[in-house]
Amino acid sequence: MVGLLAVAVVSASGFFGQAQAPRPKFEAFEVATIKLAPSDPKRGRYIKMQGTHRFVENDYTLKLLIAAAYNLNPQTISGGPAWLSSDHYDILAVTPGEVQPTREEQMAMLRSLLSDRFKLTFHRQPKEFSVYALDVAKSGPKLKPSTAGPDDPVVMGPGQVFPQRILLPARNASMKDFTSLLQRAILDRPVVDRTGLSGRYDFELEWAPDESQFGGDIPAASATAPSLPLFSAMQQELGLKLEPTKASIDALVVDAVERPSEN
Repeated sequence: MVGLLAVAVVSASGFFGQAQAPRPKFEAFEVATIKLAPSDPKRGRYIKMQGTHRFVENDYTLKLLIAAAYNLNPQTISGGPAWLSSDHYDILAVTPGEVQPTREEQMAMLRSLLSDRFKLTFHRQPKEFSVYALDVAKSGPKLKPSTAGPDDPVVMGPGQVFPQRILLPARNASMKDFTSLLQRAILDRPVVDRTGLSGRYDFELEWAPDESQFGGDIPAASATAPSLPLFSAMQQELGLKLEPTKASIDALVVDAVERPSEN
């Protein structure tokens, strides 16, 4: 019955020539409030959508905001004043249109906000960094093709932090999505994708964190933690491996930036 109803609605829409509203370009937030905030691990650090229009960022430095907006590991960002890494900000913004923006669309609006409110200007230059290469383990990938529809959003976290372990859910995620999260938020160096996997996958990854992850904001698990360390967990659970190497990365150098006025 549900299927028949869906077909009827689509047919009726086509018959009367009704078209869906065009998707907004999401070039900028409709309104955004930026406030200096105390850094407190108990508050949590995150960027997420609350409902369709409410964009929320909690407890990020400007350097971390730049890393998120431009999909970079913080180590590949240089230049700028010292407060780039010491002042913490909360952002509450309203997005335009009638649909929830994707993560890429959210980051496009965040880039616009950084330019407009922080007066951020920068240039790029290639530089060699110590990186992790994400590759397929000898055992082969253990990833299940996603059951999500082609227009369903990508879900990468937010993870659940428990004593001694972290659980990270992923739905409709590509290896590009996975490496992006690893380098932005989890690992202490850039990550390059060398898996050659082009599909989208559903998976969960559970591991015991150490002091090199999450910028040291999450306590390291003890040696007796029941979960495996990240590198071992990735091989056993996902059939993927991380190997340390060096690679040239297009780094970001801050030329100028200003503290925003609060509102």
